[in-house]
Amino acid sequence: VIAVAAAFGLGSLVTAAFLRKKSQNVQFPATAASKTTAPIVYPHYDLENKPKESFLKLNDMLIQEILDELPQNYNLPPRQVEYLQNMLHYTIEGGKMNRGLMVVNAGVSILGKKLSNTDICRLAVLGWTIEWLQAWLLVADDIMDSSVTRRGQPCWYKTLGDAWYIAINDAVTIESFVYKIIKRHFSHDSKLLLQLLDLVMETTLQTELGQLSDTLCDVLDLSDLTPSRWQLIVTYKTAFYSFYLSVAFAMAYAGIPDKAAYDAARTILIEMGVYFQAQDDYLDCFATPEVLGKVGTDIADKKCGWLFTKAYHELASPSQRAFLDEHYGKCKVGSPEEKKIKELYKELGLVQMYEEYEQASYDKIMALKHSEAGATLQAAGVPWQVFETFLEKVYKRSK
Repeated sequence: VIAVAAAFGLGSLVTAAFLRKKSQNVQFPATAASKTTAPIVYPHYDLENKPKESFLKLNDMLIQEILDELPQNYNLPPRQVEYLQNMLHYTIEGGKMNRGLMVVNAGVSILGKKLSNTDICRLAVLGWTIEWLQAWLLVADDIMDSSVTRRGQPCWYKTLGDAWYIAINDAVTIESFVYKIIKRHFSHDSKLLLQLLDLVMETTLQTELGQLSDTLCDVLDLSDLTPSRWQLIVTYKTAFYSFYLSVAFAMAYAGIPDKAAYDAARTILIEMGVYFQAQDDYLDCFATPEVLGKVGTDIADKKCGWLFTKAYHELASPSQRAFLDEHYGKCKVGSPEEKKIKELYKELGLVQMYEEYEQASYDKIMALKHSEAGATLQAAGVPWQVFETFLEKVYKRSK
């Protein structure tokens, strides 16, 4: 009872510290717009009854803010503005929005449901910056992987025909807009603004280093695609931006200053992100395109995936390994060779092995509630509910 009361008291202190924060508006004279943008008016956010619909409204607002400013302060002609409008809606929308919604969920769990509408909307804005980050990473990733579909429709670069290379600029343009959004919505608090920008820049670097480790597999031998390399790739390419960033954003917005709390959250969320990517690798191979929303290409793309590293380095016989040497990363999607590799995975017992891995990962993550990391977070006012909610969103997902 004393421990619970103490945890509640600490959580209350976090809320109180958040409510006492003094705004320190920051100015940017070197880049100040020549024409003043319209003041921010947030829509009503119905957290109880229409959380997803309310979240989606915030994205419409963010896109419109960008589109309104482009002709005013960047002299962008109407045709280019229209192009960007279509591009932003096409590339950002249509996902599950787990990353973005978790910023709101985590923020509410930490600070309580008595947050103002402005606070909830600002948490949602941070959530959308992750969704925009995800969008530009996927646009670039689809080009590098020669992917065909994404979220049940042609990849963005595929819609541009012979001018597909324009999508490269589109990707980095979306990234630039992320910083624009953060600057516009959080300049009222200079300390918070710096923390948010630092988080996004660090996470982007981590993700790009993970992407580098992934794409370099194209020029490596299959023997170099090891389980340890897979662990490196998925930690940096996926786990930081897909899991840690959502909760770290909410913690920063709540004003939590304790480095140990962020370290503890990172420990739990990286574990979750690694499991998520193993799940993604499995679904790429065995889920249908109709369910997955895209055509799986990992075998044709020579990906250093969970299934491959287990098969090649731990389970395959010499003859089976020789078949992988001859065809992995050299066959086409839907070819007899690709189908044979999928059958080989089944023969090696990888379906059952994955199911056991998935349950073991879930149990391991849930056990962290009672670990030193869990205790550190509880003391900092970050309830375990934040992590359990995130895990339930991805556990045994089908797409």
